[in-house]
Amino acid sequence: MTSLDGIPAPSPDELGTPALTLARVRLGAGGPLGSVHIADGKVGAVAREADDHPGPVLDMDGRTVLPGLWDAHVHAAQWAGNRHRVDLSGLHSAREVAEAVRLHSAGRSGSEVLMGQGFRDGLWPDVPHKALLDAVCPDRPVALISADLHTAWLNSACLASVGRGDHPTGLLREHECFEAMQALPEVSAEVLDQWVADACRDAAARGVTGVIDFHFSDNLADWSRRAASSPLAVRVQAAIYPRHLDAAVERGLRTGDVLPGTGGLVQVGPLKLFTDGSLNTRTALCCDPYPGLEGTQEAYGIEETPYEELVRLMRHAVGHGVLPAVHAIGDRANTLALDAFAAVGCPGRIEHAQLLTAADVPRFAELGVTAGVQPAHATDDRDVADRHWAGRTGRAFAYADLLASGARLEFGSDAPVSPLDPWLGIAAAVHRTDDGRPAWHPEQRVPVAVALAASAQGRTRLRVGDAADLVVVDVDPLEADARTLREMPVHATMLGGRWTYGPR
Repeated sequence: MTSLDGIPAPSPDELGTPALTLARVRLGAGGPLGSVHIADGKVGAVAREADDHPGPVLDMDGRTVLPGLWDAHVHAAQWAGNRHRVDLSGLHSAREVAEAVRLHSAGRSGSEVLMGQGFRDGLWPDVPHKALLDAVCPDRPVALISADLHTAWLNSACLASVGRGDHPTGLLREHECFEAMQALPEVSAEVLDQWVADACRDAAARGVTGVIDFHFSDNLADWSRRAASSPLAVRVQAAIYPRHLDAAVERGLRTGDVLPGTGGLVQVGPLKLFTDGSLNTRTALCCDPYPGLEGTQEAYGIEETPYEELVRLMRHAVGHGVLPAVHAIGDRANTLALDAFAAVGCPGRIEHAQLLTAADVPRFAELGVTAGVQPAHATDDRDVADRHWAGRTGRAFAYADLLASGARLEFGSDAPVSPLDPWLGIAAAVHRTDDGRPAWHPEQRVPVAVALAASAQGRTRLRVGDAADLVVVDVDPLEADARTLREMPVHATMLGGRWTYGPR
């Protein structure tokens, strides 16, 4: 038996007794038929031959096996919680949202907060205001979260409950939004953990074997608790926020360390920092003003973290082995983030990288900075970008340009901003449309194989000795049309040799 690397594959004695052999499986997108041997939670061999293998054999009937997929940017608890809230996506005005709240609250009593999520007000003809919500739900607190997580729309009852009863509009952006959301009552840790477990199982059903969790919380503590309670369906890299950094440093934790007691499934992630806001909220920090905001204080967006403080926090973290992940959406914000990486002299990540100057594109590769991007945002936000970044969208979501410059891309969803489904991002990156319209800036499309690698932390094939994290799909992605790629039928998902979904 010969491995795909061209060297003799291990003998059965060298492998031990394999737990499982996946036979008659296409080895990677466009690859040959062969077999994959799983032993002790790792890939024991990958071979073209599919006979004379000891142990149980599972015939995959010619399906395609790929490295397990990662979502490189999620907010796990928010994604899990939003699945239990009123869905406001697809509504086209503040009045439509108010009507949805009225219908949902009709006939329901109680004092618990009515939570909704997913509205996008960047193109609305009217303006969200607390009075609209007061008119349809005057007594029960109402808190509505925008799709980009940077805006909250509250009625008067909810504003009073979070100590903001004198707020003039009820529309809270950026820090006001984050602080208000933290002040709202939360479900118990037990309930939330169950919701997160359910969401992770659903992610596994879409081929996901790992996530980077940027939830605004003490992620190290949260994921340690969850892993101790029951086996996780995905691997997790848990991001740290500045308020928890010193505690992690005191414990001697560094990015990439495995947290004890998590079965090897939870690692310390990066330090999450912010330079600006978001496009839909018109707070992404840009070099040019937003139409209609010229001459105002926030015409160019906002700078969340002053540059000097950004550099200080990054230097402090890197000095203790924690790498930074910097949120930057506008072109000015990305310049500042890249300048900070250059000043500190460290690798790391920029999250989103949505609008870039031509001069900044090659700096990602030059500085060793990974671009953690969310291709579904390119299709979701194309109309908002055309309005608020008019004349500049040729350098928005510029994935082909980044790749041509040598940058490393890692794809994520930013769930709940987009669904935690990697195939939606893969299809968006490849086709640059999701609604039947022509591709939006087709020059920025990337090949399927590149999109798959960006969704698998750069892995393009299964390798002997790797953890047995893999996904088996019914259709070879290289042969899939746009719809099939978006809806990719997943047959089974394996994490460390353990099935987390299927096989059916």
